[in-house]
Amino acid sequence: MAVPSLLRRSPTVSSLWSFSTQCFVRRTASLSLPTEPPPVPKKIPFSVTTHGVTRQDPYRWMRNTKDAPFLDHLHRENSYAQAFMSDTETLRRDLISEMKTRIPAEIVTPPERWGQWLYRQYIPRGKEYPLLSRRLDKAETNWLSVLDWNQIAEQFGYVHVGVCRVSPDHNYLAYTVDPKGNERFLLQIKDLRSGCLVPRLEVDGVVSLAWALDGVSLFYTVVDEHQRPHRVVVTNVESDGGGDTVVFSESDSSFCVDITSTKDGKFVTINSNSRTSSEVYIVNAEKPLAGLRRARERVHGVQCFLEHHNGFFYILYNDPTNAASEWSGEGYYLTRCLVEEVESSEWQVVFCPDDDVVIEDMDMFSDYLVLFLSKEGSPMLCSIDMPMKANTKHMEDLNPWYFPLPADSCSVAPGSNHDFQSSVYRVVLSSPVIPDTIIDYDVSRRSFSVVHQEGRVTDDLDSSTPWYSADHSTDNNDRTSEGMPEWEELSDAYVCERQEVSSHDGVEVPLTILYSREAWKKSESPGILIGYGAYGEALDKSWCTNRLSMLDRGWVIAFADVRGGGGGGDFSWHKSGTGSLKVNSVQDFIYCARYLMDKGYVHRHHLAAIGYSAGALLPAAAMNMHPSLFQAAILKVPFVDVLNTLSDSNLPLTLLDHEEFGNPNIQTEFQSILSYSPYDNIRRDVCYPSMLVTSSVGVWEGAKWVAKIRESTCDDCSRAVILKTNMSGGHFGEGGRYAQCEETAFDYAFLIKVMGYHNNR
Repeated sequence: MAVPSLLRRSPTVSSLWSFSTQCFVRRTASLSLPTEPPPVPKKIPFSVTTHGVTRQDPYRWMRNTKDAPFLDHLHRENSYAQAFMSDTETLRRDLISEMKTRIPAEIVTPPERWGQWLYRQYIPRGKEYPLLSRRLDKAETNWLSVLDWNQIAEQFGYVHVGVCRVSPDHNYLAYTVDPKGNERFLLQIKDLRSGCLVPRLEVDGVVSLAWALDGVSLFYTVVDEHQRPHRVVVTNVESDGGGDTVVFSESDSSFCVDITSTKDGKFVTINSNSRTSSEVYIVNAEKPLAGLRRARERVHGVQCFLEHHNGFFYILYNDPTNAASEWSGEGYYLTRCLVEEVESSEWQVVFCPDDDVVIEDMDMFSDYLVLFLSKEGSPMLCSIDMPMKANTKHMEDLNPWYFPLPADSCSVAPGSNHDFQSSVYRVVLSSPVIPDTIIDYDVSRRSFSVVHQEGRVTDDLDSSTPWYSADHSTDNNDRTSEGMPEWEELSDAYVCERQEVSSHDGVEVPLTILYSREAWKKSESPGILIGYGAYGEALDKSWCTNRLSMLDRGWVIAFADVRGGGGGGDFSWHKSGTGSLKVNSVQDFIYCARYLMDKGYVHRHHLAAIGYSAGALLPAAAMNMHPSLFQAAILKVPFVDVLNTLSDSNLPLTLLDHEEFGNPNIQTEFQSILSYSPYDNIRRDVCYPSMLVTSSVGVWEGAKWVAKIRESTCDDCSRAVILKTNMSGGHFGEGGRYAQCEETAFDYAFLIKVMGYHNNR
């Protein structure tokens, strides 16, 4: 995608568009407000001067999240939010009931083979969370529970399982659990033969895990005081702990350490990563204490990801000095080297992708390699037979088989695919109108089977018999949906459109628009715009039954793949929304909002915005620039106090975020961040939209934002700004399937109330 010159002048947004400035609360005359005013927190004078700019921050004291006055303030805010939403109780009950009726009483994933075992996840009737269970493939035995998330929830009152790793001999399960909701994970080891935990191995602050081939040596990473994973330890789970060894430490605070195993289990890789650079160390999994080998010295902007096959390391690499002339310079190309030559100065280039194709990931098996690709923002998957020859220059010379995918699918996610010897590769397909669908691609036969789709009812919970299969063993290698089944989809009832929106500098921004054929009314329907736009992460547009409650009420739901995220089809899309270019993300979001209004998808004054975490920056900054653009907004655990957070190196992972948003210690980057930082740009005496801000007890940014909004803006409008804090949950709150219905119903009821659509059904 060609990006126009950033220096080209263009008209300002305000000169092109005009907005109503009428007070939001007065505009919605029927809006019911609590009789008591919202809470008023204390103010403690505080000022900070940076690069000659002095900023006042009287709510800085809220950063002390254990401070009794802060906790008392959050409780008062929760009481006000409850009073504000008291007239929506019936509506919320209706929404919850609708959502729960769409949830199957029991949910089970099709069994997935790993060696002699079959594994599956199962949510029993009436339970919130899944069980991981297994049975021997050839034995006619019952499924045995490996890990029950419901028991963890009962033990801690909260459940967030980080990672689970079964040992190569299937005797142990290592997993991490966050018992307090503070995103600090506890390592636990379960002996699957006895069902008992190994008590001495309850290590605090563990992030990632990898087993050695002996099945008893476990590598794990631990965090420092800033919750940065910085050290790798190996332990023997059957010893007394005296032999625990630190095998690697990362002293550079801008790098985090992650560990994984190659697919064949023969090597453990230690990956030290910043946001843009990586360095890989290799451990022989047969000799876990024999020391490390460094694959390549770190270079700024260069990343590599490594797999092993039959004596060769295969590496996704983006170093221009090692690349072939055919490489476009975007994304990764595939290289390889002999295991004993991994530290050599040059790796052998296998192939470079075509200019319009980006390699995003790979997965290695005994007989084939799977590549995750993107072409102009659309996903593709293909397999290549192993072993492969090098210096082919073009991927097509290796006769790849492109997996048949449905047209316009928005997401393709891999299954667990643990078995290195398997000829079947499992993926989950989803889109806004295609319920999650599990596909098994038989690479050896070039055929596929649809083994499960959400919403299809089966009487046999143990069955993995496909309800559709197709043979592609012929020469047909079409990359489109040729030969795919008639999906269980809802496109007859719901429309899913992909549009391109011209942003402030002429760049085309993907916008996915979802609405009901029956309930939608052109230029009259209310709408919701959702965005993220950070860390190169693609916006989640997968199937969600809860959305049907809004679509059936005539609402439009749109997804803006703004710059900074991963939806633009190449790696430059992320870069063009980072650092000094971050304002592009916000402008993209604004122009997508205007597109929905100008093209009649939504009523001109009935559009809401939703942002999660770093994505909440989008609607918050957009409201500062154009307070009347949205009538309502939901900011969930928002990152809105951007400048203050990035200026505090003591906060977790702040130094890593300097690569994403900029470093305030550098004057030019400070000025760039200051120009859009939502908390620092709230306008005074202006009407802002109604807002629901959700947070958890450990996050103060939402509380600061609400306090400053109420202090600075119209008194009437600020009464329709509420803060709802989960006093026990983690970053994104509770995760149970029924609890999610209640949280979503609260969000939707808020929008329906403040937008004046109580009876729109």
